[in-house]
Amino acid sequence: MVVAPDKFKGSLTAPQVAAAVARGLREAVQDLDVRCVPVADGGDGTVDAAVAAGFVKVGRWVTGPAGKPVPASFAVRGTTAVVEVASAAGLTLLEKPAPLDATSHGVGELLKAALDVGCTTIVLGLGGSACTDGGAGMLEALGTASFAGVDLVLASDVDNPLLGPSGAAAVYGPQKGASPEQVEILEARLEAFAQRVGPEYASRPGAGAAGGIGFAALAVLGARFRPGIEVVLELVGFADAVRDARLVITGEGSLDAQTRHGKAPFGVVKASGDVPVVAVAGQCSVAPGDLGLKAAYALLDVEPDVTRCMAQADSLLGVLGGRIARDWMSE
Repeated sequence: MVVAPDKFKGSLTAPQVAAAVARGLREAVQDLDVRCVPVADGGDGTVDAAVAAGFVKVGRWVTGPAGKPVPASFAVRGTTAVVEVASAAGLTLLEKPAPLDATSHGVGELLKAALDVGCTTIVLGLGGSACTDGGAGMLEALGTASFAGVDLVLASDVDNPLLGPSGAAAVYGPQKGASPEQVEILEARLEAFAQRVGPEYASRPGAGAAGGIGFAALAVLGARFRPGIEVVLELVGFADAVRDARLVITGEGSLDAQTRHGKAPFGVVKASGDVPVVAVAGQCSVAPGDLGLKAAYALLDVEPDVTRCMAQADSLLGVLGGRIARDWMSE
């Protein structure tokens, strides 16, 4: 049995979710063969998933989104590094929103650190950013650092362009605290920046990811864009793990209509082939079959109070693990 969930945002990391479900499975069925393979979709938690798969976490102090030093980390195995935008320029690193001023400078510092330790393949997870600077801060931090001979892979669950109604400012600016007037300012800044750096890249899929960091990476660093969950599944060796599995358990905080669009559980379903997949979630607002799932198990079905549900997620996931074992492992 393979347990391959994403994080439950605001509650548990993906490795914690996997461990809790595995505990419940083993308590219900003794000697059950369970393999934990935590995953991510390119957002925050991508480094955690890599570390759980055997990468080594490397810490660095970098410039945070507000311009102050923050502790950050990336993951390394051999000549491959995994860097996530959220670690250096994440929205959770801000005490208060700074839609016009937040910088991606720290992302460039982490990329440079990965180059400095000899990495020639770098996966950059683009989710969870606080900035909408088009990656200008990242490029400033990199200076003359060369990506010649480096395979820079952008991993993201969104493929928005840089500009326009589905671009970085219009779609994600409000989520970062931008007012309608500030969204217009950000759009104008991004358009001017794109004209200077490489306007032909502004419409590329993923250019608008992470406040336009995707654009700068594509236009200047020679990056290539891929769906984040596909990249992470390769990094953690999911294909090998699922080969002889009887069941796969995936999950995320909320299973909903957006889950089909680049989110980890749907990616796990597609990668599992003929192996049946069930999911755990905080809540489920979509028919499991619509996601290719055989069943979904929600914490709110056990504990209907949302606050207690989040606070007790670890123990409740253990309960769900037990239910899954009894439902699917009985002869």
